[in-house]
Amino acid sequence: MTPVFLIIVSAALYLYVRGLDLDAIERRSVNQTVIVDQFIRHIKLVAVSTALVLAIAIPLGVLLTRPGLRRLSAPFLALANVGQAVPSIGVLVLLAVTVGIGFQKAVIALILVSALPVLRNTMVGLRSVDRSLIDAGRGIGLSKTAVLFRVELPLAVPVILASVRVAVILNVGSATLAAFTNAGGLGDLINTGISLNRTPILLTGSVLTAVLAMAADWLIGIVEYVLRPRGI
Repeated sequence: MTPVFLIIVSAALYLYVRGLDLDAIERRSVNQTVIVDQFIRHIKLVAVSTALVLAIAIPLGVLLTRPGLRRLSAPFLALANVGQAVPSIGVLVLLAVTVGIGFQKAVIALILVSALPVLRNTMVGLRSVDRSLIDAGRGIGLSKTAVLFRVELPLAVPVILASVRVAVILNVGSATLAAFTNAGGLGDLINTGISLNRTPILLTGSVLTAVLAMAADWLIGIVEYVLRPRGI
C-alpha cells in the first residue's frame, strides 16, 4: 500500500502545482529541471552519508564487542552521543565555520548526526546473541571469525537494520538543512519558499521530502524482511 499512497500524494502535489497561476519566481523554482536536480541531489546526500555510516559504525560496533576492545565501548558511545545530542543545524554550522561548505561537509555532518543509532544497535544486537549459540559454534569447530559471520551477525541483523532505518530517516530530514551550507537538496526549495513567502515552493519541497522518507522506510523494510534469518 505504501507505493500506491506515495504515488497518490505525488500526483496530488503535481495537480495542485499545475493548477496554480505561478508567478515568475515560483516558475523558476517549481519546474521539472530544478525539482529533479534537487531531488537527485537530496538522494545522493542521503545515500552517501548512509553508506559511510554503515561502513564506519557497523565494523566499529563489531570491534567494540570483542573482548580486547570492550573497555573502549563507553568512550566511543559517549562520543557518538555528542553527535546525536547536538542539533543537526548546529553540526552543519560548526563544520561550515571550521572546514567550509559544500556537499562533502554536509555528508560529514549527516554521518555525525546518524552514526549513533547504528553503532549502538550493532553492539546491542551482538551482545544479545545467546552465549550458548556462540559456544555451540565454537564446539563444532568454527573459528571466532566464522562464529561472528555465521552466528552472531545473522542473529543481530534485525536489531542492526532497525537502526539503519532510523539513520536513513534522520538523514532524509537532516539533509534538508544542507541547503544552508550550499550542498543543495530539497532543502533549497523549502528555504526558498520560506524566505520568499511562496507556499507552492515550500509545499513542493516539504511534500517531496516526506515522500522520500516514506519511500526509504518502505524499501528498508523490504531489505529487513529479506535479510532477517528465517525463524526470527
